[in-house]
Amino acid sequence: MELTNQQTLPVNQAEAWQALNDIALLQAAMPGCESITPTGENQYEVLVTAAIGPVKAKFKGKLTLADLDPPNAYNIQFEGQGGAAGHAKGTAAVRLEPEGPGSTILHYTAKATVGGKIAQIGSRLVDMAAQKMAGEFFEKFNALLEERHAPPPAAEPEAGDAGEAAEGGKEEAAPGGLMKRLFGRS
Repeated sequence: MELTNQQTLPVNQAEAWQALNDIALLQAAMPGCESITPTGENQYEVLVTAAIGPVKAKFKGKLTLADLDPPNAYNIQFEGQGGAAGHAKGTAAVRLEPEGPGSTILHYTAKATVGGKIAQIGSRLVDMAAQKMAGEFFEKFNALLEERHAPPPAAEPEAGDAGEAAEGGKEEAAPGGLMKRLFGRS
């Protein structure tokens, strides 16, 4: 199986790099991810529940980041075991390309081999499941990035400004207020 695509991330390149190395953010964005635990330098143990066609299993795997070129690129090596459901092993190349001040294009190519019941499902279903998981990941990942890097809310009017406007409104609404304004008396 080979999956090549690109995604536009709503942050600059440095923020994208930081997010791609944030375990909590990746875990929150990854469909079915139960845990990502560091086991060494750039090495992680991952626990994911995934459904591929009629096969649903919990996969325990190892993930290693290699060829790090911050904030531009890295490679991911992964392997996972899903018991009777089968196993998967592969690599992914990730590259970031700046696109304007607040946008980055993430290019990726993932190559994987699968075995066991997963392999018996057929490559078409496996490819579709991988594309669906990638789509769900990036949808959630982008939403989390937007939430994390959202511009601060617009400032509320100062108390003096609001107070003056409220007082002006009260004057007109108060009995005789209009008379006072029109004729200078109440």
